[in-house]
Amino acid sequence: MERYFSIGQAAEAVHTTRETLRHYDRIGLVKPGKKDEQTRYRYYTRQDIVRLNTVRALQLMGLPLQEIKKVLEYDDLEKIIDFLDEAEKKADEKIAALQYSKSKIRLARADYEKKLQQQENSGGIVLKNYPQRVIFLSDTLKEPAVDNLWNYLSHFYDQVPPALKDQFAFEDLAGIYTENGISRLFALCTRYVDTEGLKTLPEGKYLCAACTEESREHMLDTLARLARTKYGADPGFTLQLIVVSGILQWNYEVQVYVGK
Repeated sequence: MERYFSIGQAAEAVHTTRETLRHYDRIGLVKPGKKDEQTRYRYYTRQDIVRLNTVRALQLMGLPLQEIKKVLEYDDLEKIIDFLDEAEKKADEKIAALQYSKSKIRLARADYEKKLQQQENSGGIVLKNYPQRVIFLSDTLKEPAVDNLWNYLSHFYDQVPPALKDQFAFEDLAGIYTENGISRLFALCTRYVDTEGLKTLPEGKYLCAACTEESREHMLDTLARLARTKYGADPGFTLQLIVVSGILQWNYEVQVYVGK
């Protein structure tokens, strides 16, 4: 006697959803072996489960459902077998490619883990290379606050001369630029033309470290001292990128230039 499986059992057997099986039924891809005329419940045979598993496997190979349907409707069983044999070969090729990718990912992860360990051993201080950057200094704002961070970039667009507004664009980034004891908020330019308020940051190496508001001054002193003692640099300016960490909360990434 033929055994039947409910749509829930069939979906579980092929690791998919009931709605997916209903969709297969609607498009004529896999119809249930039996459908109750009164309840409209669908019931699947073991052969239906085999067909469902085949469809799911071919989908994972990237084949569209209409192509799968066309293949499974071949009258010539040898054609179906040949097609599935070719699909199996392609699956083996994909598995080999994924294994190769996995090996590369493992190597990359090991490299990043090594860098993380070095970072932790250095107290969170890392050396980063940056290209030349151009920032636009605020003419009024000196420190971040809830009201000026809420709509940060609008302040800088308002500061641009009206005739030049279309020639300016800024990255979604806030920061503090400090030089000779004077601090001003800045926006990082992605498009600009020469005007008052622009400052060019040199290309090269920057000592960088994350910190909180409470540890910011200490971290600035630490990086400046390290720049002098280890790199022979005399930092003329510092950057403090503002890193939003939650609603109405932010931390910093301090950057100190040490040269090319």
